[in-house]
Amino acid sequence: MSNLAWKWILIAVVVAAAVWFVYPPKDTINLGLDLRGGVHVLMQVDIDSAIEYERDLVQSRIGQELKREGIPYESISKVDLDTFELRGTPPAQRSQVREILDRHVTGWDLSEPAAGVWRGGITAPVRSVIKESAVEATLNTLRNRVDQLGVREPLIQLQGLAGDRILIQLPGVEDISEVQDILDTAALLEWKEMSYPPDVDPQTWRPGPDRADILRHFGGALPADTEIYEQVVTDENGTEVRIAWPLKKVSTIIGNDIRMARRSADEWGEPAISFELTQDAAKRFSTATQENIGRVMAIVLDKQVISAPTIQSQIFDQGIINGAFSVESAEKLALQLRSGALPTEIRVIEERTVGPSLGLDSIKAGILASVIGFLGITIAMLIYYRMSGINAILALALNVLIVLGAMAYSGATLTLPGIAGLVLVIGMAVDSNVLIFERIREELRLGKTVRSAVDQGFRMAFGTILDCNVTTLVSAFFLFSYGTGPVRGFAVSLFIGLVASMFTAVFVSRRIFELVLGRGAQAEALSI
Repeated sequence: MSNLAWKWILIAVVVAAAVWFVYPPKDTINLGLDLRGGVHVLMQVDIDSAIEYERDLVQSRIGQELKREGIPYESISKVDLDTFELRGTPPAQRSQVREILDRHVTGWDLSEPAAGVWRGGITAPVRSVIKESAVEATLNTLRNRVDQLGVREPLIQLQGLAGDRILIQLPGVEDISEVQDILDTAALLEWKEMSYPPDVDPQTWRPGPDRADILRHFGGALPADTEIYEQVVTDENGTEVRIAWPLKKVSTIIGNDIRMARRSADEWGEPAISFELTQDAAKRFSTATQENIGRVMAIVLDKQVISAPTIQSQIFDQGIINGAFSVESAEKLALQLRSGALPTEIRVIEERTVGPSLGLDSIKAGILASVIGFLGITIAMLIYYRMSGINAILALALNVLIVLGAMAYSGATLTLPGIAGLVLVIGMAVDSNVLIFERIREELRLGKTVRSAVDQGFRMAFGTILDCNVTTLVSAFFLFSYGTGPVRGFAVSLFIGLVASMFTAVFVSRRIFELVLGRGAQAEALSI
């Protein structure tokens, strides 16, 4: 098979692949938020809440380890946003307590103002680390939640000079309230032990409807290691009833101790959530449940009690959460638990919904602009280069097809700036043909034969075309690397279009000339 035949086979394969990937364009081309419509949300991470979360987590871990080591203590509680205080540890076990604290508050300002009293304060370097890790963890958690929503081509990225804002764009999503509920819910799940008043039977005692009732049982003041959480339940008459639970401050299970969560059903067939714990959390949980058989342990979600089961037997690394869930609420909570708890509060700064009608108008306007530009170039090339202009038009049409096929294959998102980039590519692609055609004209004026003029025209113009496109490709690369959503959309279409134009303007256009000139007698004229 001749060398020319192989070249035409390559062109045919490229064209067929482009058509295959791009058809039907409605299903294969990913449209951005500005074209498809969807949800745009700008959130800001609350750094103070991240500090508070870290302090609470450290308090919980220290309390758990003291309990595991058999070291008694009176309380562990916050002093202010940056500081916690541990009280009532035995002076005889000072070195053991210090060792435990050193493991959990590395880099903190640790002091011992009195015997058996320890204070840990967050320092400026630790605060900076907490801020960075909180923003990164929040970004990853939000990304996990969005991925599980099944949104195609979402945009989730940091924004702003302070580095504490997160931009989320979800093309094709219309219900902004549901999305916001999933994104900004902390989903901080905790298992807490009941704090029983003195002189009550743990097997039969149940808390009252409000804080005053609880305080009455405790003689007017809560123990230092206890705080009150509220639960809202619905009775048989459909009336909401509030229950106040006195629970230990130190949680047995907290935050990301949950390895997996999924919607399931309880023993009565009602929606529930099955969960699996990490290896370390499973050890703590099995010990706690063994110690609390016959007693209540409350399941707390975002500071609200959702269930308070009585422990019937020791539980290891798996369990079920009951809480009067619907199928939808159980699925939503399982999604949030799987993706991890948000380590901080996030505040919505801006939110808007882009309707699909606006996207449709943008698509029509973009297509109209592209068609007008293509027709304008077609007329100009036919007038100026006569029949050879058809060569450039065919190469240009193939260039657009290859760009769309490449975007469909790679899953790139087409945005309104991307359409602008596509229109720009049309103009830049025809520039390459203009450079080649003008070079061929010069060679013909010098008295070269048609075939020689074509060969020299392509050879001499190639270096200039390569230099121009490479510099623009570098610009497109940096636009994509450091730009935001609209800029990246422009850079994607520009980059792919320039690579395609190198193929169509240089390789395909030359094959068309070779086909027209034929391999027989010497051509005497060229319509250019």
